[in-house]
Amino acid sequence: MYTEIKTFEDACKAINVEPTIIPDFSLFPESDKQAMIDHAKLVIIAKAINGDWVPDWKNWGQYKYYPWFEMGSPSGGGFSCHDFAYWYSNSIVGSRLCFETREQAKYVGKQFEDLYKSYFVKA
Repeated sequence: MYTEIKTFEDACKAINVEPTIIPDFSLFPESDKQAMIDHAKLVIIAKAINGDWVPDWKNWGQYKYYPWFEMGSPSGGGFSCHDFAYWYSNSIVGSRLCFETREQAKYVGKQFEDLYKSYFVKA
């Protein structure tokens, strides 16, 4: 069950990879390294949460969900996770960070909010 994946290490265990699989990003600018590491971790987490499900980007009828965050809202809400979003695009290039169900996207957005924040927001 995807709710048993509570850490990056849990995700690695679920898909049978070593947590040290993250590439060395030392050749990249210092300001980008952490975001690249975080993206790599989120790809592994998404793969573990999704299990055997693979998004079919040619299937316009297949819903694909991802966490939606409101960053720096005027009300002072800061970085908060919303339920989900459905994105309609005519591009056939898709995100590796989407999920099969609304519940999975919501779970990942809340459980790994700090990782998403570090990935999206340049410190």
